[in-house]
Amino acid sequence: MIIKELCAENLSRLFSLKPEEVSRVELCDNLAAGGTTPSYGVIKEAAQLLHEKGISLATMIRPRGGNFVYNDIELRVMEEDILKAVELESDALVLGLLTQDNRLDSEAIEQLLPATQGLPLVFHMAFDFIPKDEQKQTIDDLIDLGFSRILLHGSPLKGDIFKNIDHIKDLISHANGRIDMLLGGGVTATNYQELVQKTGANQVHGTAIITVTA
Repeated sequence: MIIKELCAENLSRLFSLKPEEVSRVELCDNLAAGGTTPSYGVIKEAAQLLHEKGISLATMIRPRGGNFVYNDIELRVMEEDILKAVELESDALVLGLLTQDNRLDSEAIEQLLPATQGLPLVFHMAFDFIPKDEQKQTIDDLIDLGFSRILLHGSPLKGDIFKNIDHIKDLISHANGRIDMLLGGGVTATNYQELVQKTGANQVHGTAIITVTA
């Protein structure tokens, strides 16, 4: 079974969703900046709307656009946003934290873990910025930290995802079912089946992963 996740910027696309079309929604704000944390009200209404349909909700936790290196104040903001997202019945939390040299910031993640209260964690496309020769070890580290899913494109350049097929296949092979690998960045309703066939992935993500009318 292929799990399709719709990336949604607000509520407008959620009303017509059907559970047979999409299993999950990643909810964020400000897609032009790569996605940031949606407002309290948007999370609340989205959770109620989606759960009534039997669709799960993954909430983006990202205080701003730009890089993924966060200072102490930003980490406190993320912690508060996590607590609210949990309170509002999000089914998963989507976040990504890196050091200045684009390595996994395990220390910052561990600081946020208590606030997550055991909710499933997704490491977003910040993963693509980690040096390729360290990504397999990062997969292992994310498993150890309790993450259940990684969203990746295969390259930080965000070009044609089909150019990254070999690298994605290698990472999926290394993950070996220990953590879900979710493919995004140029994945659409018209190409996801070919992408799944060529990589062995079974989860896909995007703003155009299904055709939805507002």
